[in-house]
Amino acid sequence: MPTDTTLPPLDPFAGVPDKRYEVKAADLLRPGSTGILRWRRQATNAPIVQVEDAYITGTFDLRAAESGYLFRFERCRFEYPPDVREANVLGLVFRKCWLPGLKARNLRSRNDVRLIRSVVEVGPEDNEIPETTIMRGDDRERGMPNAAVNLTDAVIEGSVVLTRTTIKHPHGKAIQADRLVITGALLAYRMVARGEVRVPGMRTGGNVNFSGATFDNPDGFAFNGNGIHIGGSLLCEVDNYGPATERKRFSATGIMYLPSATVDSDIVLREARLSVDQRGPVAVDAWKSNDPYLDPRPALVADRLKVDGNLELSDGLQAFGTLRMVNARIGGSLRLAGAEIKMVRGRVTPYYDRALHLDGSVIGGDVEATSLRVPVGQVRMADVQIGGNFLAWNSMLLHPGRDVLSARRAKIAGNFQLTDATLKGTVRLQGVEVGGSVTLFGSKLTEPGQRTSSSFSLDVRTARIGRDLVLTENKDRAFVAEGGVNLDGAQIARHLEIVGAQLGSLPPHGIALDASDVSADDFFFGFHTPPAGRVRLRRAHCGTLGDTEEFWAAEDGIELDDFRYDALKRGIPLDDDRGLDRRIALLSKAMRGYRPGPYDQLAATLRAAGNEEHASTVGLRKQQFRYEALAKGFKIFGPGVRLWSFLQRSMVGYGYRPVRALGWLLTLLVLGSLWFGLGSDDCVQNPGRFAVSGPRCLVNQQDTGLQWNPVIYTADLLVPIVDFGNKSRWYMHGADNWVAAGFTVSGWLLATTVAAGFGRMVRRDS
Repeated sequence: MPTDTTLPPLDPFAGVPDKRYEVKAADLLRPGSTGILRWRRQATNAPIVQVEDAYITGTFDLRAAESGYLFRFERCRFEYPPDVREANVLGLVFRKCWLPGLKARNLRSRNDVRLIRSVVEVGPEDNEIPETTIMRGDDRERGMPNAAVNLTDAVIEGSVVLTRTTIKHPHGKAIQADRLVITGALLAYRMVARGEVRVPGMRTGGNVNFSGATFDNPDGFAFNGNGIHIGGSLLCEVDNYGPATERKRFSATGIMYLPSATVDSDIVLREARLSVDQRGPVAVDAWKSNDPYLDPRPALVADRLKVDGNLELSDGLQAFGTLRMVNARIGGSLRLAGAEIKMVRGRVTPYYDRALHLDGSVIGGDVEATSLRVPVGQVRMADVQIGGNFLAWNSMLLHPGRDVLSARRAKIAGNFQLTDATLKGTVRLQGVEVGGSVTLFGSKLTEPGQRTSSSFSLDVRTARIGRDLVLTENKDRAFVAEGGVNLDGAQIARHLEIVGAQLGSLPPHGIALDASDVSADDFFFGFHTPPAGRVRLRRAHCGTLGDTEEFWAAEDGIELDDFRYDALKRGIPLDDDRGLDRRIALLSKAMRGYRPGPYDQLAATLRAAGNEEHASTVGLRKQQFRYEALAKGFKIFGPGVRLWSFLQRSMVGYGYRPVRALGWLLTLLVLGSLWFGLGSDDCVQNPGRFAVSGPRCLVNQQDTGLQWNPVIYTADLLVPIVDFGNKSRWYMHGADNWVAAGFTVSGWLLATTVAAGFGRMVRRDS
């Protein structure tokens, strides 16, 4: 300290002070009355040495010294960086000091090391620090100076406090602390670092708190924490100290680099601001690649991160650059609620425009993305495992023309919820396994990615869903999928519910809904407007089918090959013939052509419900449509096919209306009785040749006891097998002979139809 105690307190930040404040570093270190005795000792016997209001010239050199004192400098300015390399001290404190650097490599401190409200500033030329720790060849060629604060391999048996300290290095690292060991915490509230903060391999016993700090290194790593191990939490959030108007957010310009980091509690970046120049240089040479899974300009890199607690990137976090956490392990929840992530849209492949990259990560709790905003970029979650729910209410994810949310093969133990979300691009959930439900209430999916094979807005192919898949309206907000929905091969344990949905399609595919090979307990297709495209239900199966007329009115029809359902949600009553006719008409219109299977399925469903009459009606209409299709195929013989169809339909209802055959038999019996009863035969004029009985002649002269009865004769002609003893005994010729032959043929056809109909009734009853 200066000898003149009447001087006002020194302002160390106002430049080189008056010579009256000057204290030579050599004098401070010289033993005896002019050396250590010049330091102000505490009033007690505590081993604390304090220097106040001094301009320390020369080098304060404690290198490799053994000292039992805690050194405290307050309102001091140093001409040269203090050198405490390899020193072993009780503690080291700089409060409101200005330093041109701090050399503390391999320092051993038995208490805290503190730089509080200080400035460490390396000049552009004059005061560059010549000593270098780890320097690459290209760095040496550039004349890269050492870090402003060098704590490499230091061991601090307490905490490191950098609160409100500004550290500036125009050409290098602000802090270099590789393998730094801190038994306590690293506290750097509102610290400002101009240059890289480099702490790979650091170990702390408590929290690392950068709340309100500012890291600025636009062309590289703002914070390099490769492989660090934090015994508490990593806190990079708002510092609320002081009035509300003075609260300060954490800010990092440059890459937050945390691969292989381990955090024993939480990582919190609430309201943080992270940004990387998306058109600037690539920080790592290995990232200059065409590997589509790299993110060359990320705001956060945390591959293989291990966090025992929660990871909070939420509540107003703003990131301009990729948040990359590939193969991370998060014991708690990942919170993205209220965050905003921006990217620059890629122009050529590979696009490198992922906003959030979580491939292969394991998350023990929920992923909460409520009100997440991604104006440009993709959210990628391939092969992610989530122990809780994925919740994204009211989120906005925009990546038009490409995949906006990709979660292929993800495993989610709970529910996947996108409620009232706005998404531009394709949502790909191909192969996901969800223990609960997948619900998209009131979400709008527009501008999907278009590929040669598909152009769907929602792709849930081969998914395994433990409960329900719900694509429905939410109050007055409809579910919209501009490019349609692909559910091919999905297995749903309970309900597939599409209610109040607006499904579109894009050329050249034109598919609004592909539910081929889907299985579920229930299908509920409650459309208010017809799907604008083709619907596929090939080989799909459900227990109960609920539908509306708008569903069957899909613009390009419905493919129903081998579509099976066990019951209708709204059955058709036995007396509702109009309802049955309407359903058959809808089915016929939807298929845009004849297919026997859907009619058989409807008939089987009605029959299983005990509605045999309506099932027969469906079978009858099926045959009618079949003959119409055949008539169109046989252009020359078409009229004949239509005539044959008319005869079968009118006479026996294609075998489904045997009562019609009985009616025709009775009609023919009456007509035959009139024909044969009112007519006569010329054979009665020749009694010598024929045996005459009334108006008819017998074939055999010996059958004189047989009496003519036209009713019995006609019945004998119509009823096959059974012989009433008339049809072969009466002589017929001319028109009577042809009429008798016609009645015999008609009798065979009609009687066998009646027998077949009654046979079906007997089998059904049994």
